[in-house]
Amino acid sequence: MNAALDALHEDVFRKHMAPFWAVDTSADHDEDRQVMDKKKALPFVWKYRDDIEPLLQRSAELVTMQSSERRSLILVNPGLAPRRASVSTMYTAYRLNDPREIMPPHRHSPNAIRFGLTGTMNFTGVEGEDITFGPGDMVLTPHDTWHNHGNQGDEPAVNLSVLDLPLVETLNATYFEHDYTEEVDGERIRKNVQSARVSSEYSREIYSRGGLMPRFVSHDRGTGNASPMYVYRWEVMRELLESFRDWDGDSYEGLLVEYVDPTNGQPVFKTITFFAQMLRPGERTQPLKQNASLLVAPFEGSGHSIIGGERIEWAPFDTVAVPGGHWCEHVNGSDSEPAILFVASDEPTLKALALYQKHGKTPEGDIVRID
Repeated sequence: MNAALDALHEDVFRKHMAPFWAVDTSADHDEDRQVMDKKKALPFVWKYRDDIEPLLQRSAELVTMQSSERRSLILVNPGLAPRRASVSTMYTAYRLNDPREIMPPHRHSPNAIRFGLTGTMNFTGVEGEDITFGPGDMVLTPHDTWHNHGNQGDEPAVNLSVLDLPLVETLNATYFEHDYTEEVDGERIRKNVQSARVSSEYSREIYSRGGLMPRFVSHDRGTGNASPMYVYRWEVMRELLESFRDWDGDSYEGLLVEYVDPTNGQPVFKTITFFAQMLRPGERTQPLKQNASLLVAPFEGSGHSIIGGERIEWAPFDTVAVPGGHWCEHVNGSDSEPAILFVASDEPTLKALALYQKHGKTPEGDIVRID
């Protein structure tokens, strides 16, 4: 009987099929477990000062814009390798641009953001808005919008990107285009730099006054399926967080502020969303578990997180992977200064599919449903 059953399973797999029956719970015949995806994202930290920054510097010496339009490091989760994914649905990449580097325009189906780390003259031109940004500023490049990146300053500049490319790849919907053209005197002309069509402070001028919506401009920028506000300035977010510093906050998430589409209050993208999270001096959040996956990039301060029972130390500009389904708590390591985390989440995708769940653990050890 066992030999015949083993032979059956061998033939099933050889024919590129999988059995869906449970003969018993042994390792050989627990077929429910065998048909499940074996590769899962793991809690992990990529260290900026020790690992990412030295490799970026070496890449700047060896890889020029003449040999490659991109010079970025993608963070690959060891549980998902060789797939280019930091968690199952997103990846973070770090980019270093030398002074006065500008790459040609391109567009693609994945949504992306840029978050400034160093340098005050990072550059992203998106749909005719030339945006110069610095540390803490978040710039959107929504799916299917023409954009180009670079550095307009005289010093090197580093920023990190977050893309939903692993999700888009899973849905077989990935494409990239590089043949940017503009109409000049009635002809379509290939161009290496987008022409500005609005002011460089358009996003601030139109959308920076909460609760007030200009009706004399169109808000369907790009495809109209993302926030039309393409840059979110750090000084505004930092001031807001500071103004709430003495509030009770949330015991599971501290002070958490979401970046939203100013026209409807929804996440900036349909697939992924972003937050700034402040942990007050000495603050420790209660354990939280959600099926959304997170990428957490400390921006100010240092501390540690306990993810799935594993302690992970973090410092500014690191990136921490918090895969969905893991208990997580954050601890600010300072008793005098706040820690601020930049957070990306695939929560909108799970909510759109009615799959999102969030649970917390009380000080007494009880598990409660939050969302």
